[in-house]
Amino acid sequence: MFRALHEKIGVERAVIVNATLHGFDNRVVTDAIAKSDGKYRGVANINNAMSDADLVSLNKAGIRGCRFAFLKRLGGVGDMNAFKRLVDRAAGIGWHVDVYLEPGSIREFTPVLTALPTTYVIDHMGTIDAGKGLDDPEFKALLNLQKHDEKCWVKITGLERASSAGPPFQDAVPFARSLMENAPDRVIWGTDWPHPNVKIMPNDGDLVDLISLYAPEPAVRQKLLVDNPVRLFKF
Repeated sequence: MFRALHEKIGVERAVIVNATLHGFDNRVVTDAIAKSDGKYRGVANINNAMSDADLVSLNKAGIRGCRFAFLKRLGGVGDMNAFKRLVDRAAGIGWHVDVYLEPGSIREFTPVLTALPTTYVIDHMGTIDAGKGLDDPEFKALLNLQKHDEKCWVKITGLERASSAGPPFQDAVPFARSLMENAPDRVIWGTDWPHPNVKIMPNDGDLVDLISLYAPEPAVRQKLLVDNPVRLFKF
C-alpha cells in the first residue's frame, strides 16, 4: 500500500518515521530501508536502555534521526532529563531530533528546543489550529523560533489536522505558506500516511494538490520536496 501510494503521487524516495505503537522496535523501518535500494531513510524511537552500539547499528541501517512525541494521549512530557541524555547521544552520531508537540505548547517548549545540541524538526507545523488565525500567539511563536534558531526545521504535514474547515483543507494553506516563506531552506514535506488519529481521512492526492498553493514557485518546491530532505537525511 505504501509503495502503491508513492507510485500514484510520484514519490521516488521516502523517510519512514517509526510509529509509536511499535514502541522501541525499529525493525519495521530498518527492514523497509534494507529493501529500498537506497531510496528510504528512517526516524527511530529510542530509549536509554539502548546501548551506543545499538544506536550505531541503527545509523548503519539508514536511521537519520529520532522522534519524541510530547502528547498527552501518548503519555505526556515524561522525564526531561532522560530526553536530554538521549538527545546528546543522538547528536553524537549526527542525528536530528523530531519533536511532536501538544497543541498550544510551542511557547512552553521554546527554551527546551533552543537549548538542544542538534538540529530538530517540529512535526505537523507545530500542531497549529487554523481556526485561530495567523495572529495566534502560538503560531507567531513558531514563526519566531523557526526564523531565529537555525537548528529549527518545520515539517509541512498535517494540513488536514490543522484545518478547521475540513476538506479540501485550504484554510491551513496560509499557515504552510508563512512557514515556507519564513525559512525556505529549513522545511520538509511529508504525507503523514497512513494518517493515524485523524477526524477525517484525507485523500493523499488532495494533500499533494495543496503543495502548489503554499509553494507555487518551482525553486521553492524543489527545496521543500528534494533539496532540503537530501541534506537533512543525508541521501
